[in-house]
This record gives sequence, C-alpha cells and structure tokens, in this order.
Amino acid sequence: MSDTHSDDGTDAVVLDVLRHGRSDDDRAAFRRQQVGLAVATDDFTLYEFVMSDGADVSIGDRVRVDPDPESGIERVNVVDYEDLSAGAQSELEYVVEELVEENEERYVDFFNDAQPISLRLHQLNLLPGIGDTLRDNILDERKRGPFKSFEDLEERVSGLHDPKDTIVERVLQELRGEDVKYNAFVQTER
Repeated sequence: MSDTHSDDGTDAVVLDVLRHGRSDDDRAAFRRQQVGLAVATDDFTLYEFVMSDGADVSIGDRVRVDPDPESGIERVNVVDYEDLSAGAQSELEYVVEELVEENEERYVDFFNDAQPISLRLHQLNLLPGIGDTLRDNILDERKRGPFKSFEDLEERVSGLHDPKDTIVERVLQELRGEDVKYNAFVQTER
C-alpha cells in the first residue's frame, strides 16, 4: 500500500466500506476505525480512506477523498488493486462501466485523438481486441469525420463491437496491472 496522500480532494465512488476496519489491522477490533475504498471518477486512482465513527458513507456514494473533519474522512492513501477488499474488487467493474458511460464523450475522443506510441505501436492497439486491421479501419473512418458516440463508432467501424466494453476492459486491465506496459486511462504517477 502506498502512503501517498491526496492533497487536492478528488471526487471518487465508494467501492466498499469496512465498518470494523481492515481485518489485517493488529489493533483490537473495538479500536479499529472504519475504512472506505474508492475509485477516482477522473483517472481511476484507487483510494483507501479512514473515517471517523460518525461518518455516514455507503457503497456507491460519491465522496471527496480529502481529509475533512466535516465529512468524517480523516486520512487518505492511494492504494493498489491488490489492497482492495474482495467486495471492492467485485464492485469496481460496475463502477468503471458507469464512469465510462457518464463520460462517453471523453472515451469516444480517445478513438478520435489516439496517436502512435512508437513506429510499431498505436494507442488504439492498447485496447483489447484491436489489432492492426481494426486499428486501420478506425483510423480510415475517423478521417471522414470525428466519432460522436459509442453507437456511432460501432456503426461506422466494421468489426468493432461494443467500444464501451472495450474501454471498460482496458481500464480494468490497467487497474489490475495485467502485464500492461502503457496506460491509456489509469494514472500511474502517484
């Protein structure tokens, strides 16, 4: 677990709330503070935050992950996927899908603006299921005009099925650290 603290106050979605603290905390159960686990809405950074006893936070709530006595958040740490509880890991897929849907324009713009990374690799090739042929189809079609939505992408690019799910899967791969050399969506500098 990283001990980097959030100083800017980031909006996040709560993935899990451990009312009796982490089970690996060596303090007696009655001394443990409740812990929340969340994912940032903008760059998918994963957070753990310690809450005061009176804090009223539930799974799915939107919170500002910033130490703030009024909201009941006392400490905030950036964590890795492996530091999430099993409940938070299972909730993550649904929350990432919701965040991609809410910010459809941002992710459609990825298809509109993606550039080569090197002579042999393009940003579009980072997406699951997009090989050289499909990448070239996307690049050819975007020359005719920018994509306006996931539906527009799917209709105009033959072979591209469910671009939203493709983005969601890539975000999850990056969060899990699944043999990913380049990150397109998840912040890596902490």
